[in-house]
Amino acid sequence: MSAPLTPIPLAERLRPKTLAEVIGQRHLLGEGMALRLAFESGQAHSCILWGPPGVGKTTIARLMAHAFDAQFITISAVLGGVKDIREAVDAAQHALRGLQPQRTMVFVDEVHRFNKSQQDAFLPHVESGLFTFIGATTENPSFEVNSALLSRAAVYVLQPLDEGDLAQIVARAQADGAVPAMDEPALKRLVSYADGDARRMLNTLETLAVAAQTQRRDTIDDAWLLQVMGERMRRYDKGGDQFYDSISALHKSVRGSDPNAALYWLVRMLDGGADPRYMARRLIRMANEDIGLADPRAVRVALDAADVYERLGSPEGELALAQCVLYLAAAPKSNAVYKAYKAARAWVKQDGTRPVPLHLRNAPTALMKSLDHGQGYRYAHDEPDAFAAGERYVPDGMPEPDFYQPVNRGLEIRIAEKMAHWRALNEQTRQP
Repeated sequence: MSAPLTPIPLAERLRPKTLAEVIGQRHLLGEGMALRLAFESGQAHSCILWGPPGVGKTTIARLMAHAFDAQFITISAVLGGVKDIREAVDAAQHALRGLQPQRTMVFVDEVHRFNKSQQDAFLPHVESGLFTFIGATTENPSFEVNSALLSRAAVYVLQPLDEGDLAQIVARAQADGAVPAMDEPALKRLVSYADGDARRMLNTLETLAVAAQTQRRDTIDDAWLLQVMGERMRRYDKGGDQFYDSISALHKSVRGSDPNAALYWLVRMLDGGADPRYMARRLIRMANEDIGLADPRAVRVALDAADVYERLGSPEGELALAQCVLYLAAAPKSNAVYKAYKAARAWVKQDGTRPVPLHLRNAPTALMKSLDHGQGYRYAHDEPDAFAAGERYVPDGMPEPDFYQPVNRGLEIRIAEKMAHWRALNEQTRQP
């Protein structure tokens, strides 16, 4: 039987106290890896921890502060503002002026939620060395963090925890007496449901532990887990065949131009607990793989749907995903771009590295110009119809590739006509 539960959440009780206790992120924290070396150097530096929820961003930030014996100040970009930044500055200055001067680390959770002026408020203090800045974000910092702040911080990319990592965390909770034993099917289902998010798994595990203690159960089996957690966990089987079969059915319904079937599979997956963000990513992939240049607007519709969901959340944002699915299913289909890309990759892999022809090389300096870089290049905009007939843009000696074969559907009909016209002009110009 598990030990009595304390008011402290399980995720907080199991938070690693040392670097050795951290599970996962071996590509950053393993021996000789970038973040491990940063810890061992003794030199604190500003950084941004980029990764999905529940992978250890806050834990790593806390451990960095401990490793460098620094005052740790947390700011939530969701709830905080410039006032919180000013208070952090005051606290950092006070720590430096104390009888035992101490450096400060300011940790900003969800830093992408701060606007430009709020992010700019950190710059002078990071530059002066008043404090070390650590930002955590689930969004690509290239787009969401100001370039000035980004240039002053190292970016570390954290990955979702794999099934082995999550199973280790469960074992740690059991060794701590926090939860009862689990049979293998229940453990597999719980790990699958967590989808790489340790916090999500531990919160679910804590709910199960409370229920097990109430019912005086010594073991959590799969049937009881489903009974306690309900239909949502039963249907959302991220790691199982049903999930992948369902996404396959959705993709094939879109490819097969059946809007109603595609909408059915989308709604069924959302109803079963599939992450709408995951669904949005798959729709973007479908727009590129199965529609491509037959209707270039399809990619824009998919990207807009993903953006609308981020702004509105559930359930309102899911309507944008439904609209996208219907558009993709009704759009003209082409996998010509997909096939062309695969063909080009196969060619490059087997062909080796050919030198760039001199007339296509960049020539920013007098030396490069003297070496004939860019010599003889024909500027297409100065040619009739902005097309330099007969010009070659592939390496010398390489046969003209024919990777891209437009289909006779949608916009690719016009693209094929243009390519045929350009090909005829090239052949006419290149004739001896």
